[in-house]
Amino acid sequence: MTGLTRWTMASLLLAGCGGSQATSQKPAEVAPAPAPAAIRTYDARTFYENTALSGASFSHDESRVLVTSDQSGVLNVHAQPVTGGAAVALTRSTGDSYSAISFFPHDDRFLYSADQGGNELDHVYVMQLDGTPRDLTPGDKLKAEFVDWSGDKKSFYLATNERDPQAFDLYRYRTDDYRRTRLFENKDRYTIGAVSPDGRWVALDKTRNNADSDIFLWDTKKPKVAPVKITPHEGDVQHATKAFSRDSKRLYYTTDGHGEFTQAWSCDLASRQHVVEIAADWDVLTVGFSESGRYRVSTTNEDARTVLSVLDAKSGQPLQLPRLPKGDITGVKFSPGETRMAFYVTTDRAPPNLYLLDLGAGTHAQLSSTLNPAIDPEDLVDGRVIRYESFDRAAIPAILYQPRQASATSKVPALVWVHGGPGGQSRLGYSAMIQHLVNHGYAVLAVNNRGSSGYGKSFFHQDDRKHGEGDLQDCVQARTYLAGLDWVDGSRVGIIGGSYGGYMVLAALAFAPQAFDLGIDIFGVSNWQRTLESIPPWWGAFRDGLYAEMGDPAKDGERLHRISPLFHATNIKKPLLVVQGANDPRVLKVESDEIVEAVKKNQVPVEYLVFPDEGHGFEKKQNRIAASEAFLEFLQAHLK
Repeated sequence: MTGLTRWTMASLLLAGCGGSQATSQKPAEVAPAPAPAAIRTYDARTFYENTALSGASFSHDESRVLVTSDQSGVLNVHAQPVTGGAAVALTRSTGDSYSAISFFPHDDRFLYSADQGGNELDHVYVMQLDGTPRDLTPGDKLKAEFVDWSGDKKSFYLATNERDPQAFDLYRYRTDDYRRTRLFENKDRYTIGAVSPDGRWVALDKTRNNADSDIFLWDTKKPKVAPVKITPHEGDVQHATKAFSRDSKRLYYTTDGHGEFTQAWSCDLASRQHVVEIAADWDVLTVGFSESGRYRVSTTNEDARTVLSVLDAKSGQPLQLPRLPKGDITGVKFSPGETRMAFYVTTDRAPPNLYLLDLGAGTHAQLSSTLNPAIDPEDLVDGRVIRYESFDRAAIPAILYQPRQASATSKVPALVWVHGGPGGQSRLGYSAMIQHLVNHGYAVLAVNNRGSSGYGKSFFHQDDRKHGEGDLQDCVQARTYLAGLDWVDGSRVGIIGGSYGGYMVLAALAFAPQAFDLGIDIFGVSNWQRTLESIPPWWGAFRDGLYAEMGDPAKDGERLHRISPLFHATNIKKPLLVVQGANDPRVLKVESDEIVEAVKKNQVPVEYLVFPDEGHGFEKKQNRIAASEAFLEFLQAHLK
């Protein structure tokens, strides 16, 4: 389960935002396969010898950008010069992953976070000017998060659950000596949304279930007055805080209360009047602002691709971006003086690359080259968004990856890939794992079964408390679609997925045992009763939403037992590979231990790979390589 939408539950169970509702669209016709091309194949190590980059925080003099990079094989903090050249390592962990947060506003100190072996109990650290780290959130079994800098840059805000494991209190830290003050004691288990630049207002999100949430506003000038709800409504409506305006007069948020898709609205904090800011036939994902508020940045999720818009408030016109490679533009960050804009471009054939736009000169530069130079991008493939018809004639969105060596006279085996969630989304963009499989001659169909984000709230809620039913049939019908392609060998089709997608793999093998020829389960749920009872305490604010999605273990035990593959493991007759992180706090290792033991009793080929230093999702490059090698070896043995 990972990071918490469609509210934030879309990625609760990690693997891994829409047009007209999926059920109203006709399946796309796929052109016949071209003649097979001569390509080079690469091993897993070559595919993972890329550089994973994320984050973008400008230094006070705007000469460097703080990023997270796994160049060493482990995530560490680096500084990328804006003039180009190699990024400079600022931390050198060889074990735990270190993630960059932000440079300090007036000197070279920086904040970063780290957990312990993938347990997700992140602490926030400051790297001081003398090069020594300091844990700003010391203690055992606590989790901390960075919230924001104050408008005057004399302090910053962190949230920790040290007082109550299920609630995050808000603290203000001074930048000079790190002394802290508890600003808000979170007794009602809100989610901290944002703090206004002037420090007066705190926006708090409150989830009731997976279809309904509200925003509350707390006034620091009236600390004894309870937070006030600013999103009254009837029925189920989701609201999510995005940002305060830089003058602290308006709060921007998203809501799905005005149609199928989320829109961006704002609330005037003085009058409490609400107005629509951004509406589209897709979900609005993000809204944010540059330092002075001159630039407003927003993104929409358009059929599994992120589309960026930057509005120049001074001219009232969209900012004209340079000609860039076709792909997603994400991670936009403006320099303090608003003279430069850093951002990432991700394509299907290359991991995110960091770019810099000089707003004055109108020039741009690519600061990184993340794809392993040993790989020829022409040997990789682009994903195609398609629709296929499911059992009830619903049109199911999916992304199809066709191997270059596939043709009507050279049919290839195929895999159905199922994303995490519940409620995640398979999206266009680079995946070393998928490209490695496709490069070796396996077609991949990444399905967005009913219940996926990005295709309207009706589609999203179609699988509520129906998991293992319609969503599973969508995956089964994906095989039928693949078998209808003239370049796919319909007699050799497997299913693969991570987290919630791993559950779908096990569900397919247990409840539709003849549908697929093998399964690869990557830290998937096998026993829903236990998983829901073992929700990490820091998910306290989202428990009701998850129970609304999956069921309450105290009330829905019979149904949860019925949909849990562990209790139907005798049905599993096809080869199974299971991969698990030993420190996973979301899908406990026992989930994989027990399904492996149960399936072995069926005299079925079962392989089990456990990483002792990983949690939910594999961060270390060497472990990702080992997992992909295991996938390919298993497929070569049992499918190809």
